[in-house]
Amino acid sequence: MEITVMVALVISLALFFDFTNGFHDTANAMATPIATGAIKPKTAVALAAVLNLVGAFLSTEVAKTVSGGIIKEGSGGVQITPEIIFAGLMGAILWNMITWLKGLPSSSSHALFGGLIGAAIAGIGIHSVNFETLLQKVILPAIFAPIIAGGVAYLCTRLAYALTSRHDPETGSKLTQKRGGFRTGQIFTSSLVALAHGTNDAQKTMGIITLVLISAGTQQAGTGPQFWVITACALAIAVGTYAGGWRIIRTMGSGLTDVKPAQGFAAETSTASAILASSHLGFALSTTQVASGSVIGSGLGRRGTTVRWGTAGRIAVGWLFTLPAAGIMGALTAMLVGIGVVGVVIAAVAGTAAVLYMFFHSRKSHVGHHNAVEVEEAGQAVQFRKKKAIAVRRGINKTKDGQ
Repeated sequence: MEITVMVALVISLALFFDFTNGFHDTANAMATPIATGAIKPKTAVALAAVLNLVGAFLSTEVAKTVSGGIIKEGSGGVQITPEIIFAGLMGAILWNMITWLKGLPSSSSHALFGGLIGAAIAGIGIHSVNFETLLQKVILPAIFAPIIAGGVAYLCTRLAYALTSRHDPETGSKLTQKRGGFRTGQIFTSSLVALAHGTNDAQKTMGIITLVLISAGTQQAGTGPQFWVITACALAIAVGTYAGGWRIIRTMGSGLTDVKPAQGFAAETSTASAILASSHLGFALSTTQVASGSVIGSGLGRRGTTVRWGTAGRIAVGWLFTLPAAGIMGALTAMLVGIGVVGVVIAAVAGTAAVLYMFFHSRKSHVGHHNAVEVEEAGQAVQFRKKKAIAVRRGINKTKDGQ
């Protein structure tokens, strides 16, 4: 197959992966404000799309980690081929689609790394993987980031409820808690998460396309992504975000715990802080794991809230299997494309068929902005009755008593 055709095919596939990353990870930023009624569903995903687009232009450190750290390409390393990258992307996309169909907020980042590593090992050999970089930039952040984010969210939630708690100074009884301001604050914190997501996740596809260009000899090893690559990836993830991953929004917004505005505010603040710090350090972080950890931490921080550990366990299983599962799919695809042009065609056709099957299968139990979470009920749960309304109701009750 002509190198230019293969490179174009891989770039197209990478942008499609970026699109799936967008709708797969919309929930990271917008699940909690949608669940609390802070933002309307369609407005939320539109805002997330714009901020993902902007965030993609703010940093390229993670892209450099992907293009020049995980695989030992260039001088003194291996010569990775576009076919290997194609296989890795196919493995990542298939796993992304499977977890999206199941409504599991698994890591698109780990799916990408798993697919790429599996394809490289099957197509080149285990020596092609830089395990030191993998450990430092991927594995360790995957372990510690959600724990740290969850701990911060727990403390922030406890602090938020402590500062806004109101009691009668004479009797000590609890008064109406005025926490409606947190719902407004969620608009800003969720926007910050969406911006942070763009600075981290969009760069992974930039790194993959840069790696393809380096492997094809059209870009020098060790250089960062070109401007057209940054632009294309930013647009792809923005469009995917606007498509909205409603199945995962349902899991994140109401499947883990019943989220109130103060909790959502705390969870989003800790998520954004962790992602922005990781982007600055070049850590290819799983934003999904951080967001999930924050939601669980905020749930534990609010008294009387129950964390649905069954759902949390399903998510943890998704985290655990993402790297190896995507790696196996990437490895199988790499062995297939190793046959030659026929193998590439078979892999492309089979992968497309699998994606289309999962998409049409999902339509049988459609989840959209109208039923992703019970937004209206959640919104009512955090609304505070006005004094006038209370007085009117008391007047009606007195009238009934007089009769």
